[in-house]
Amino acid sequence: MLALGAGGVALGSGRQALADPVFAEYPFSLGIAAGDPAADGFVIWTRLAPRPLELGYGMPAAPVPVKWEVASDRGFSTVVQKGEAVARPELGHAVHVEITGLEPGRDYFYRFIAGAERTPYGRAKTAPAAGASLAKARFGVLGCMAYEQGLYTAHRKASEDDLDFIYCYGDYIYEGRGSRTYTGSGGTIENPRIHLGGECYSLDDYRRRYAQYKLDTDLQSSHAAAAWYVTWDDHEIQNNWVSDQDPDGVPPHIFNLRRQAAAQAFYEHMPLRRSAFPRGAEMQLYRQASWGDLLNLNFLDTRQYRSNQPCDDRWATTCEGVRDPASQVLGEAQEQWLYRSLEQGGARWNVLAQQIMVMDLDRKEGPEPGFNLDTWAGYAIPRQRLLDRIRERRIRNAIVLTGDEHQNYAGELFRDSRNPEGAPLASEFVVTSISSSGDGQDQRPDGRRYLADNPFLKFNNAQRGYAVCDVTPERWVTEFKVLDKVSERGGTLTTRARFAVANGDPRVVSA
Repeated sequence: MLALGAGGVALGSGRQALADPVFAEYPFSLGIAAGDPAADGFVIWTRLAPRPLELGYGMPAAPVPVKWEVASDRGFSTVVQKGEAVARPELGHAVHVEITGLEPGRDYFYRFIAGAERTPYGRAKTAPAAGASLAKARFGVLGCMAYEQGLYTAHRKASEDDLDFIYCYGDYIYEGRGSRTYTGSGGTIENPRIHLGGECYSLDDYRRRYAQYKLDTDLQSSHAAAAWYVTWDDHEIQNNWVSDQDPDGVPPHIFNLRRQAAAQAFYEHMPLRRSAFPRGAEMQLYRQASWGDLLNLNFLDTRQYRSNQPCDDRWATTCEGVRDPASQVLGEAQEQWLYRSLEQGGARWNVLAQQIMVMDLDRKEGPEPGFNLDTWAGYAIPRQRLLDRIRERRIRNAIVLTGDEHQNYAGELFRDSRNPEGAPLASEFVVTSISSSGDGQDQRPDGRRYLADNPFLKFNNAQRGYAVCDVTPERWVTEFKVLDKVSERGGTLTTRARFAVANGDPRVVSA
């Protein structure tokens, strides 16, 4: 628990933050993180939680001061900035500090101090100056982190790579109740570890779920090694949710209470800027970032503004609803924002970093097509509108980065892949899960069928891992890094495949 010193830090309106806290247990149990790197700084994050899995998490219902430092070296002999933030009980004693005034394109190191306790240091790299000429960039892509279904070996491996930044496409947590087994492609599989508690509905439920995930030291190492750009997908709230629609048919006004709790917990545990602060059930998560003259990064939100899935979200099917002209994936405001960002350009590669597959992959055996309706293929008109815009405005070097599938895919994007016309319009790399779906296998039977039935698809693999993107002005290379196992410790990481896209040529080729 926490003992309190005398005095305090004035907060206005007569309130004070408790001064000189003395902790009986280590308060930084959930680690540290940095996020949203810009040319002059980034966000740094931590949360005070001496007993993170308990109700109240070992903290008093009072504000507590937390000091922070940013240095130009790991030993903190040259501290370039320092200050004090307030960990407030309204936000679960989370701290978000937006650092500015740093030099572009270089490493910095940060840490937090509360009372006599101090965190290890974390590393974050500022983005290069806008328009700065770059010879290369190297970053990671990861997500889908079902705690129950596998260990976080991939996070430990990613922390050992020298990455400029990491993009997390979502499914940071899974909301379901604890279970000793799950049903996978190979039948009933024993979970190597188990969620605490039931399904998440309340703020306390979601806080404990994030705490259980963030106690994992491999995940902590991944956050401490590089700054992340984070977005969410569905499991941060409820499987396959969109807008105010719950797949179980819960009335929207009730479901929005769950969304509000989940949104607050997401903000409390992610290194996000104040611009993402929840407004009720909503969060502003789509945003743009630049990495010199090399990358125009557009982070999308394909859940919050989307129409309900057509055809009752059945698997590997189609219906008239797939071509509903009123359907949306991004919503009108986000869609127009994306078009403006792509057309303004300013970088060699235009990146759409998002959650659900854009390739209209035929997943049904036989001559009639069938789609995963929780992907862009279930929304034919918005999908065609996006690809038409890329073609008509001659958006060069469009690269889509995707998650959600628990498999690796590499392929090319056509307006209608059943009737491809000319060269591809863009390229897509779908990155597998960190742990969701367990050990996996090199290729599932349905994956082999997908490759045979979809000529635009160039690669498929069903193991766990992450991807590394090595980018130069002349070539984009995606390395699919996979593990032989996540069901126990000691998994071996290998590069399963490398695929490249050349400047000015959206074809996906083996590298």
